[in-house]
Amino acid sequence: MTGGTRGTLEGIPAAALGRRWTVPRCELSQSLGSTLDRAHALGSEGAPAGTVVLALEQTAGRGRDGRTWHSPPGGVWLALLLRPRALPLGIVSIRAGLVLADVVDELAGRPLARLKWPNDVFLNDRKLAGVLCEGRWHGDRLQWLAIGLGVNVLNEIPAEVGDAAIALSAIVPRVRLLDVLDRLVPPLTRLDTAADRLSEQECAAFAARDWLRDRPLRGPVPGLARGVRPDGALLVEGAGQVAVVREGHVETA
Repeated sequence: MTGGTRGTLEGIPAAALGRRWTVPRCELSQSLGSTLDRAHALGSEGAPAGTVVLALEQTAGRGRDGRTWHSPPGGVWLALLLRPRALPLGIVSIRAGLVLADVVDELAGRPLARLKWPNDVFLNDRKLAGVLCEGRWHGDRLQWLAIGLGVNVLNEIPAEVGDAAIALSAIVPRVRLLDVLDRLVPPLTRLDTAADRLSEQECAAFAARDWLRDRPLRGPVPGLARGVRPDGALLVEGAGQVAVVREGHVETA
């Protein structure tokens, strides 16, 4: 049964959103510390795969390595709970980025979205969105996977990060949160049924949007970015060899 909580999103309550997206449970809060933390709490309580957590505002949103994610009203602050048997987090992050890039391109009416390994979506060389995937294990067994997405849609971008961040409304002026969510949520719920390696088609789709490709990097290892492998690892060419990077913060030179 679809569940709900407080408030509405563009006039639609959580229970109706759940039915709209055919998910087993949808929570909606006016304000929440972190949708990702709430998804983990629901996972520990036995919530089913496909559970969606939304907040109109996050007060403690976070990105990779504990970085703060500014999450005021007007953005999509979403977490999704999945229960795959085994699925590498890096693969899920790339797939979620591909889904979101497709949504952005559809709304913009042209191919604009770029992907920065491992978890960022760029628009006009500025950050539009971030993806953060976290798993919880019992020993070697994956119990659940939570995918957090933060997307700047209608929210105002602070002046101090105006050169580095962008909202979708800058490209699609009349965009609504529901325009994004209606296209985003259903394909995300299907990620737990996908293979544990990127397909040839997925690798090609990522390559077509690869923001890092051929850029010089300072870290996590110095060299030139050379795309991703089917296992989701980043390839960096330098010092006469190609390094395989599976995690770490990317710094361009």
